[in-house]
Amino acid sequence: MLKKIRVEHLTLGMHIHELCGSWMEHPFWRTQFVITDPDDLRRVRECGIAELWIDSSKGLDVVVGESREQVEAQVEQVLMATARRDEAPKQVSMAEELARAAKICAKGKTAVVSMFQEVRMGKAVDAEAAGALVEEISASVIRNPGALISLARLKSADDYTYMHSVAVCALMVALARQLKLDESQTREVGMAGLLHDMGKAFSPHEVLNKPGKLTDDEFAIMKQHPAEGHKVLLEGGALGEIPLDVCLHHHEKMDGSGYPDRLPGDKISLYAKMGAVCDVYDAITSNRPYKSGWDPAESIRKMTEWCKGHFDERVFQAFVKSIGIYPVGSLVRLESGRLAVVMEQSEKSLVTPTVKVFFSTKSQTHIKPEVLALSRPGAQEKIVAREEAAKWGIKNLEQLWAN
Repeated sequence: MLKKIRVEHLTLGMHIHELCGSWMEHPFWRTQFVITDPDDLRRVRECGIAELWIDSSKGLDVVVGESREQVEAQVEQVLMATARRDEAPKQVSMAEELARAAKICAKGKTAVVSMFQEVRMGKAVDAEAAGALVEEISASVIRNPGALISLARLKSADDYTYMHSVAVCALMVALARQLKLDESQTREVGMAGLLHDMGKAFSPHEVLNKPGKLTDDEFAIMKQHPAEGHKVLLEGGALGEIPLDVCLHHHEKMDGSGYPDRLPGDKISLYAKMGAVCDVYDAITSNRPYKSGWDPAESIRKMTEWCKGHFDERVFQAFVKSIGIYPVGSLVRLESGRLAVVMEQSEKSLVTPTVKVFFSTKSQTHIKPEVLALSRPGAQEKIVAREEAAKWGIKNLEQLWAN
C-alpha cells in the first residue's frame, strides 16, 4: 500500500516509492528502493524534500501518514495547479540558463554513470527516472538550447561515455523542435539520445578508452554496442519503439555502409537519421582519449563534406539550423581583424550570432572583451572566417563564453 509521509517519519527498512519534488532536489538516481543505509537515511532527511511516498507492501509500515485514497483530492488540486507544465518554459538568455544547465549536466552525469553500472549488474533501465532526466534536459533546451548543449560538449576524455549521452539527448531535443515533431515524439527522441549508447556498458574499458587507433578486432568489438544496447533496452520492456530503433541504428549511413544492418537510406527511420547526426557532432567536438575535440564551426564544415552518403540532407540542414553555422564556442574572425568567440545564436540569421570580441590579430594581443550582437540593426562587424585557437595561442576559449 502506498502512503505519503513526512520525511521525519522515514526510518530504515521502509521502501521509498517516490520522493516528492524534482529529481534535481535530491541526491538519488533511483527513487524506488528499500532504505537500509543510515547515510542514505540522513541524506534523504537533509536534502530538502519535505514529503515522500512509501510502499508498505515492500518494506516497513508507519502509522503516521495518509493513504493514497485520502489524498486524492489534494492530488487533483496539484494536477490542476501544475497544468501549466504543458506550456513551453519561458525562453531566457544564455547567461541566465548557464547555471541551471551546469547543474543539470552534473546531475545528468551522475545519473548516467549509475544507469551504466546497473545495466552491467543485469538490472533494467529505470525508464521513469530516465524520463525525469529527459524532461529536465528538454526544459533547459527550450529555455536556451545553447547553454546545456555547449556545456555538455566541454567534457573530459574520461567523462566522454557518460556526458555524451546527456549531450546527444539535448541535441536530439533541439533537432526535434527544429523539425517540428510533436511533444510525444520529442520526448521519445530525447530518451533515445540519452540511451543510444547503453550497449557501451558491456564494451571492454581498454577498448572504450584506448588512446590510439583501434585494431580491426577492437573495432569489431565496438561495433557490437548497438545490438547489445538494443537487447538490454528490449529486455527491460518499458521503452517505446523510437529509443529501441535509435539505439540499434544510429550508426547506419545513407549509402548503406553503416552498421549493424547496413540499411540503405530509405530503410533508416527519421529518428535513427537524427541520432546519426547528433551522435557524430558531439563525438567530433568532444575531447576523446585519442584526440582533442574540433572547434564547433569546423565540425559543422567537416560534417557538411560528409553529408552525402552519411547523413540525410534534410535532417542535417535542420540540425545546422538548430545549433547554428557557428555554434556557441566557435572562434571566428571579424571583418575588423578582431577575434571573437560565439556566445549565442540569433533568431534572425545563422551568420549573425552574438559574439564576445577579445583579441586583435593586427597587434596579436588580447584586448578588453566586448559583447557584440551582430544581428542588431546598424551592426558594423560581420564574421569573415572561422579560426583555430592554437594558431593564435589561445587556451582559455571556454572560459570566455562560459563565464
